[in-house]
Amino acid sequence: MNTYRPNEFAKLIAKTTSTLQRWDRDGILKAHRSPTNRRFYTHDQLSEILGVKADKRMAISYCRVSSSGQKDDLLTQQKAVAEFCTAAGIAIDEAITEIGGGLNLKRKQFVRLMSLVESRAIHTLVIAHKDRLARFGMDWFEHFLQQHDCKLVVINNESLSPESEMVQDLMAIVHCFSCRLYGLRGYKKVIKEAAKNENPDSF
Repeated sequence: MNTYRPNEFAKLIAKTTSTLQRWDRDGILKAHRSPTNRRFYTHDQLSEILGVKADKRMAISYCRVSSSGQKDDLLTQQKAVAEFCTAAGIAIDEAITEIGGGLNLKRKQFVRLMSLVESRAIHTLVIAHKDRLARFGMDWFEHFLQQHDCKLVVINNESLSPESEMVQDLMAIVHCFSCRLYGLRGYKKVIKEAAKNENPDSF
C-alpha cells in the first residue's frame, strides 16, 4: 500500500501541511500514525480526498499558458476546447486552467492532474495541443495515461500553441546549458590550478 508523508500528501492535493494538521485536529481527515508517532497518509485517503468513486470517473479538460500576460490566449484556448468537447459529445466534469511554463513539471494544477490520473479518477483528458501538458516527454505522459486507463484527446490546433512560448522555453534551455558550461569551465580551471600546485615543475 502506498503511503505519503504529510508534505508529499499536501502537494498531491494542492494543500498545505498546516491545512492537513488542522484537518487531523478537527477530524476532517485523520492522519495515520507510525510506531514512532510520525503522521502519514494512505493511497486510499488520497483517492478519497480527490473525489475518486468507483462509479464516477471524470472527463477533464486542461488548458495552460506560460505567463499572466497571455490571459487572452488562455480564454481563447478554453473556448476552443469547450466547443470541441460539445461537438464531440464529451461532457466535461472539470475544466482545469493554469498559468505556468511547459518545462516546469511541478506546476500546482499539473501535479494535481497527474495525481487524479494515477488514482484512475479520470477516464478522458482533453487538451488543445500536446505541449499544453508538457513541452517535452509527451511519449512518456501518453504511456502513463494509458497505463491508468485514461484516454488522451488532443485537438492539435497549432494556433492554440503560441510560438512565443516555444521561444521562451528554448531560451530557458539554452540559458541552463550555458550556466552548466560556464560552471564546467570554472571547474576545469580549479583542476588545472590544483594540478599546477601539485606538480609545479610540469608547467
